[in-house]
Amino acid sequence: MISSEIIKEVIFNIIKRGSCHIPQDILNAFKKEKEISKTIKGTMAFSNLVQSIELSAERENPACPDTGWPLFFFKIGNDAVIEGGILKLEEICKEMVAKATKMGFLRSTMKHPLTGEDPGNNIGQNIPYFHYKFVPGDSIQLTYVAKGGGSECFGGTRTRMIAFADGIKGIEKFIIDSYIAATRAGAICPPGILGIGIGGTANIAANIAKEAACLRIIGSHHPDPMISEMEEDLYQALNNLNIGIMGSGEGLSVLSVHIEYAYTHIAGIAVALSSNCCITRRATTRIFNNGEIRELHDPNWFDGEKENE
Repeated sequence: MISSEIIKEVIFNIIKRGSCHIPQDILNAFKKEKEISKTIKGTMAFSNLVQSIELSAERENPACPDTGWPLFFFKIGNDAVIEGGILKLEEICKEMVAKATKMGFLRSTMKHPLTGEDPGNNIGQNIPYFHYKFVPGDSIQLTYVAKGGGSECFGGTRTRMIAFADGIKGIEKFIIDSYIAATRAGAICPPGILGIGIGGTANIAANIAKEAACLRIIGSHHPDPMISEMEEDLYQALNNLNIGIMGSGEGLSVLSVHIEYAYTHIAGIAVALSSNCCITRRATTRIFNNGEIRELHDPNWFDGEKENE
């Protein structure tokens, strides 16, 4: 049985790591940009960003003052035995979010959407957000994502229905037009990871776009060659816009493009994009049934994605 005490330890740790430490694939991408930048401004911009990220980790301060929405993604082994069950798991998550907020690892950003009531602990209706996948085995994998407000609220999340007649070109035009609008004056804090969901209902497309933005690592590619080609085409097209870091025109405009899809209705194609800001945050840990704890770099949320050699 996986004990509540172990779950508490792991949940608090992934919240703290997710807030204060940027994943290695993101940090490596910024270090690479710093090295290959062709201008003094570009080198300075990415150098300052890397230094800020490293200082946040060293001092255990939030990597960004906006600690965002608290999102949890769980892969639950079919044979896993959790003390208290799934309800206890969610209860612990809320308890640890409140604790992390009180200790300053999270900023109190969650409030009632109409009254503005702020509980001061980031706990409220449907928040934290929980999403589950059930998989073979007896372990549980816990991922925490701090999803920033800038990339959500300033145009980085959009949905549209595309006609079959418009096809791939219509989808790509919507994505490119949306990204141009979203990055005006650096609104969504580029360069970040762009997640795209194609197919399903509007909410399915939006959900898989969010997961693609938050849970796939830089260098991964969709196993379907047609989807992988779209990822590369959009990556090249968006970077040719020369939006650059914070809209400055320096360096990459997008770090990576990740596409996921669902089967759709014959009447049309739902397309959604979900942008993650340059301070992309996630932390993943697996707990085995014997109590072993293992921190993971890659959530491996989507089966089949391959990382570059």
